[in-house]
Amino acid sequence: MKVHIAAADDPRIGDYAHVGDAAWLAAAGLFVAEGRLLVERLIACGRFPIHSILLTPTALGGFGGAIDIPAPVHVAEPAVLEGITGIRFHRGCLALARRAVVVPAGTFERARLLLALEGVGNPDNVGGLFRVAAAFGVDGLLLDPATGDPFYRKAVRTSMGAVLTLPFERMSPWPAVLNSWKARGFRVVALTPRADARPLADVAREPRVPMIVLVGSEGPGLSAAAMRTADVLVRIPTAAEVDSLNVTVAAGIALERLESLIPN
Repeated sequence: MKVHIAAADDPRIGDYAHVGDAAWLAAAGLFVAEGRLLVERLIACGRFPIHSILLTPTALGGFGGAIDIPAPVHVAEPAVLEGITGIRFHRGCLALARRAVVVPAGTFERARLLLALEGVGNPDNVGGLFRVAAAFGVDGLLLDPATGDPFYRKAVRTSMGAVLTLPFERMSPWPAVLNSWKARGFRVVALTPRADARPLADVAREPRVPMIVLVGSEGPGLSAAAMRTADVLVRIPTAAEVDSLNVTVAAGIALERLESLIPN
């Protein structure tokens, strides 16, 4: 249903005044998809009920002039969009969707490669980790209670929509819950720059088993308790003058090398 909006104070787009307020969005059970590419992926994935879309006539033209969804499609000039959001959105396209996160039964039981995040608070890193997970065949993500919100606007954008397609769950008690995965045959591989950790290349030659790749926040890294749950500590050798890698870069390198070890 296409609705033309002439003024920023139109109550039909009132919710868009909160697109920069993460706490309000979470309380309302909503998240933001920003830009035509992400909105297209939101529509295509079909996992999240769309509350509404707000976009400029130019952005609507990128959809061929029509969007077939059972929710309002608000069309407004750029000045109106900026007036209601308070933010200059160069892409001219926003959607609000429901956080209807329902992981289908059996999703994780069928998994063979998982990425676990501990204390990753930066939304760029959260989104980036979802993106590399999607790139290298990860079946889902396990998040500790302290990891940032994957539906934070910047995390969704940085993930390039991987947040919309990859299943994830918050796990508790952390990190003891990882032991239940080990009991099911998963090997927990913890990434750390510690000198006593084994080089990634060595571990990448070992037999195929279901695997959880465990990463921590930049700076503190993984907690001692999390590393004690690991079956093996793994490091990515770097030049002596480089003390560590960005967590997203490190995860991408590790997943690319380890993916070949995962049984079909």
